[in-house]
Amino acid sequence: MTKSTLNACLANLHPQFIAKDVTLAVEVLLDLLAAMQSNGGRIEIRGFGSFSLNCRPSRLVRNPRTG
Repeated sequence: MTKSTLNACLANLHPQFIAKDVTLAVEVLLDLLAAMQSNGGRIEIRGFGSFSLNCRPSRLVRNPRTG
């Protein structure tokens, strides 16, 4: 689902809100989620999933084809 599709669905579900306000609310929500994720926070959306960063140290690997 794209942002424009999400905006359209929310605007159709809640006709009492102006489409411009729905778009602004979606933008603010996604910006907050991105900021929390970039600061190392954990995001949990009930019924959908949870997201968190898993930082792993770098390691030495080899290409099986070229050795």
